[in-house]
Amino acid sequence: MLTGEPRNLIDSVWNAFAAGGIANPLEVIEQITYLLFLRRLDDLQTLAENKARRLETKVEREVFPKGKDGRGRPYHDLRWARLKHLPAGEMFAVVSEHAFPFLRTLGGEGSTYATHMKDARFTIPTPALLAKVVDLLDQVPMEDRDTKGDLYEYMLGKIASAGRNGQFRTPRHVIRLMVEMTAPTPKDVICDPACGTAGFLVAAGEHLRERHAELFRDAKLKKHFHEAAFHGFDFDNTMLRIGSMNMLLHGVESPAIRYRDSLAQDHAGEEERYTLVLANPPFAGSLDYENTAKDLQQVVRTKKTELLFLALFLRLLKPGGRAAVIVPDGVLFGSSTAHRTLRKILVEEQKLDAVVSLPGGVFKPYAGVSTAILLFTKTNSGGTDHVWFYDCDADGWSLDDKRTPLLPDEKLGPVPSEPLSPADHAKNNLPDILARWPERAGKEKKRPRTAQSFTVPKADLVAQAYDLSINRYKEVVHEEVAHKAPKEILADLRKLEKEIEEGMKELEGMVG
Repeated sequence: MLTGEPRNLIDSVWNAFAAGGIANPLEVIEQITYLLFLRRLDDLQTLAENKARRLETKVEREVFPKGKDGRGRPYHDLRWARLKHLPAGEMFAVVSEHAFPFLRTLGGEGSTYATHMKDARFTIPTPALLAKVVDLLDQVPMEDRDTKGDLYEYMLGKIASAGRNGQFRTPRHVIRLMVEMTAPTPKDVICDPACGTAGFLVAAGEHLRERHAELFRDAKLKKHFHEAAFHGFDFDNTMLRIGSMNMLLHGVESPAIRYRDSLAQDHAGEEERYTLVLANPPFAGSLDYENTAKDLQQVVRTKKTELLFLALFLRLLKPGGRAAVIVPDGVLFGSSTAHRTLRKILVEEQKLDAVVSLPGGVFKPYAGVSTAILLFTKTNSGGTDHVWFYDCDADGWSLDDKRTPLLPDEKLGPVPSEPLSPADHAKNNLPDILARWPERAGKEKKRPRTAQSFTVPKADLVAQAYDLSINRYKEVVHEEVAHKAPKEILADLRKLEKEIEEGMKELEGMVG
């Protein structure tokens, strides 16, 4: 978590952008992203130069070539180490007239991020603002992965707080829960077909660093981590740039973040390519049949994006691959043929593992729709025996538009650093979900349906037309009420009547 001076500096530069006439948070973070990338390129060349000096060889990777650009400026002047010392006016001219045109030529530089730079636009309005931003970014220790990752996450939080762009940001504690439940391995090939700022991919990468640090001592696994493990699709170029930079700053050198309209393109080469899908796809809308990939319509004929994305996940996963995805509650109980068909496929043809019902306000303030996490494994041969249900009442934050934390930081999230008391659990169910999840094939089967979690056998799902809403199976505890015999009730009524009569006589005496 970003605290102290770095956080204050980010806040001040954000305010400076607003004062300078740039109020769109996406534009702010995009401009900062370009400058971070420029600094990153200088760091890469510096590393290559240091290596060449040690080995007494030529520089292997010269990002900034010798000579001058088309406008007569030496490429050497575009390097961060030089331009940060320039006077504000000259810095502004170098960045706007030379550095940005240079960035747009880097499509063949190798990283997927470079390919997203072809339409980079410089929109910082004044030399003073540029100088202030450059000074801020120069103070961030870019060699520290945690710090620069926290910096970017903090800025992404400002996108969510701005409201209209919040759809790109799933709460990080919910993402962490889904990642912990699916437990990515060093050999997984992970995909988010609606990646936005790449929050799921970042969290999967952090999980691997924390739980499988040994992968970085294996050359093959390390190469897989940096070049083949993480795949994200989006059709918003701004999101592609931001998502790629988010991955880069979290230590993934070359993630496959690519332009793709996941529902509207042919999926040649993508079928059964991934072992893990993590996603919270957009589900407020519908598409025309003509604009939807034909292979998805073969699975389920519908216009609803939430159903098409589920069909897509099944198409992308390898047999044995698993998924944790967020869906609106309507997917769980919708009565249309398409809804029922997809649920039947999950239960009968694949292995539906769990349905975790999320609190209604988890996506506030920008969405109030009720949602759930579906966890399933692609088998193409069935395997659903019992489905585990969990009714999550609280995620650690208030469920109103303010979404303020209800517990100290050390007790928030699915993996808190301090144990939770029963009172704490009432405010944060996520650690309990994670604790009960591995027991779903064991003692969870013995829990009554009045409990917060329980399992439902496949036969019951079939009997209910594959309805997956937890309320269909949850039983409510009814408090027992002690009933008196009619004679006792009549005696009580006569006693009460007598007390009223005596009270009236006493009142008349006082008035008289």
